Amino acid sequence: MRIRSEFRLLWKHYIYQSLLATFVLVIVLLVLRAEHAVVVASIGATAFLVFTIPSTPTAKPRRIVGGHIIGLLTGSLCALLPHSSTATSVIVYSASVGISMFLMVTLDAEHPPASGTALGVAITGFSPALFLTVITASIILALAHRYLHKYLRNLT
Repeated sequence: MRIRSEFRLLWKHYIYQSLLATFVLVIVLLVLRAEHAVVVASIGATAFLVFTIPSTPTAKPRRIVGGHIIGLLTGSLCALLPHSSTATSVIVYSASVGISMFLMVTLDAEHPPASGTALGVAITGFSPALFLTVITASIILALAHRYLHKYLRNLT
């Protein structure tokens, strides 16, 4: 591995944006409860997009919130499907990702980390607290993008 050539020019942005992501995730993780840990990875991936590639279409606030809503709904519906064996569980969990991808692309709400939300919810099942947690976290990250976007640079 080598250090990116842009680092010499943008090192302040690398540090600034990494610290912003850390700060926003502290707020998000204070809202998340331990039983919702399975969706933390998708929220972390959303933060990565917002703070390292802010100009990518998948980091737009509408796609962040819309994608996570689709992930929540898809995962919740898949969690309702009977899956008592390992084989059926694998199929149901995989379907949650595939269906969420299809819906996000169809509804112009592509946000790749939200498929992780669908998978996490399919595994743990729906709960109002989980729904509120993911919506709150995605709104916080969408607001961070909206209000900090002019100060952020693409780091990739």
